[in-house]
Amino acid sequence: MDVLFTGLGSIGTRHLKNLHAVAAQKGIPVRAWALRSSPRALPGETRALLAGELTALPEGARYDAAFITNPTHLHFDTLRMLRGKADALFIEKPIFDRTDRRLADCLSPGQRAYVAAPMRWCGTMLALKEALPALSVYSARVICSSYLPGWRPGVDYRTVYSAHRDMGGGVAIDLIHEWDYLAELFGTPEDVFCFKGTYSRLEIDSDDLAVYIARYPSLLCEVHLDYFGREYRRSIELFCENGTVTADFGAGTLTLEDGAVREYPEPVNERYLREMAYFLDYARGRDAESVNPPRTALDVLKLTLGER
Repeated sequence: MDVLFTGLGSIGTRHLKNLHAVAAQKGIPVRAWALRSSPRALPGETRALLAGELTALPEGARYDAAFITNPTHLHFDTLRMLRGKADALFIEKPIFDRTDRRLADCLSPGQRAYVAAPMRWCGTMLALKEALPALSVYSARVICSSYLPGWRPGVDYRTVYSAHRDMGGGVAIDLIHEWDYLAELFGTPEDVFCFKGTYSRLEIDSDDLAVYIARYPSLLCEVHLDYFGREYRRSIELFCENGTVTADFGAGTLTLEDGAVREYPEPVNERYLREMAYFLDYARGRDAESVNPPRTALDVLKLTLGER
């Protein structure tokens, strides 16, 4: 299997390692190349996983799969460059930095593509989805609160894309996971009201707070996203007919209506390994559409930016 990576930052490197690990389990030979614009030397352990490094695509090159793992604001042009040159695409979230991008301008008709949605694959979320059909949900409350300077130890938070609006940063777009899983759980809301802006003393020019109220046919939903919470919180509370169900993704627990607590402890990378296993099966299978196709990801981007 010949694979191209268009970026090897932290998330691209994670996917590269997981690709080799999962492919080995499935007995799939992999040759991976990195298309790079940075002169920075890659760590030795990363180079060892590559067949080579490229500064431009070779004439007539074609790949079984391509990973779009460079900064969000480069995705559209990267997809245009790769049009017709990869059988299947793994596009890191969010799909674009703006909602006025047309999929027809960067993807071939019938292009097989999956947009990253790792929260869908964590153990607690899988348990919640299994329990959901038996619940009568009246309202939902979602929060993702964390401290941006602590995201990447040893890296100045002011230099990363999250801190800069023109690089696709800001909680509304950076923490798109919450709206992604809400759309999977409940579909597209009828109305969304969004307030966002920069309210903390973090040295950034992107939004550090976004608050939403969404109306569905049978429930209301509140969503809170921020970059400044000193205590990591990531959860969804479902207020139901017979009690409250809480999925605490940080703690790895699911509290049911009767108060029973089920535990799903696992390393964070487990969700990425499940996601990679799915993508490899999808890339090598016959299904034309993935569980998170580009048009769905673009709709979710509109939700998180308050444009629906």
